[in-house]
Amino acid sequence: MIVAERGSVIRLIWWQWRFAVMSLTAATIVTLAYELYGHDWFLLPTTPLAVVGAAMGIFVSFRTNSCYDRWWEGRKLWGRLINTSRHMAIQSLAYQAPTDPDVSTRCIRRHIAYVHTLRCLLREQAPLDDESVLAYLDGEEASSYKGSSNMTAQLLHAQMNELLPMNKSGELNDFRMSDFDETIRHLLDIQGGCERIKKTPLPRAYGFFSERMIQWFSVLFPCSIVGHLSWGTIFISFLVSFCFKLISETGRVLEDPFNMYYNALPLGALSRTIEVNLLELMGEEDLPEMVKPSSNGILM
Repeated sequence: MIVAERGSVIRLIWWQWRFAVMSLTAATIVTLAYELYGHDWFLLPTTPLAVVGAAMGIFVSFRTNSCYDRWWEGRKLWGRLINTSRHMAIQSLAYQAPTDPDVSTRCIRRHIAYVHTLRCLLREQAPLDDESVLAYLDGEEASSYKGSSNMTAQLLHAQMNELLPMNKSGELNDFRMSDFDETIRHLLDIQGGCERIKKTPLPRAYGFFSERMIQWFSVLFPCSIVGHLSWGTIFISFLVSFCFKLISETGRVLEDPFNMYYNALPLGALSRTIEVNLLELMGEEDLPEMVKPSSNGILM
């Protein structure tokens, strides 16, 4: 996620350099043909292009807003995950630690592994190759998850297997067991919400129509303004077309909030926040460092 306050126009143009070249080329050809060679057969009235531009702006903005809603929902789900994780650790320390501190420690460490595993799966990375996951699982337990279709669900199942014996022995009464059960249900709801966003892309028609409309608009727009702006057509046409393109591309990169792109959610930083918070609750003093933005202002 970009956290830097300042950006670079040159970097934006470089990001979409192919479209920039196409837009500038179209505007330049139209302007040269009109100003140097006197051709005017390609001139178009301004009103139809203005109507098309307005309709295209609404369509592209709708797509971008829909993608931002997905991004914001993903952030809210991870906000809930932070709070639920803290709650689960407090429950474990209050309910389990007084009778069996080893079980409490295993449950909290396994939950940290669960958070890092969810991060890896949402970013399409292998959890068992991630150091942060392996640091909180012993070798035997980690190997038992190889080939699992949903390692996060397996980790929550392991949590329940730690709780049930304590409930049966009376160390964890039914009310407290019910509280734990509700917490795990919340975790499954959060996980399911993230998986829904990840595995359900926006209908391709939105992106396809947006891209084609912007391309055709960038080619035709100079034909409607060259008679009024002369050489200024090159700059104005590029500016208007590039603005539409940036709005559309912003929606595209926000569609999947869990990828590794610079506009994606900083799952690494959020996971580390949960890890540090839970270790502090356990009384650990040797804590990992919080994830900080890179030199170019991107927090991952």
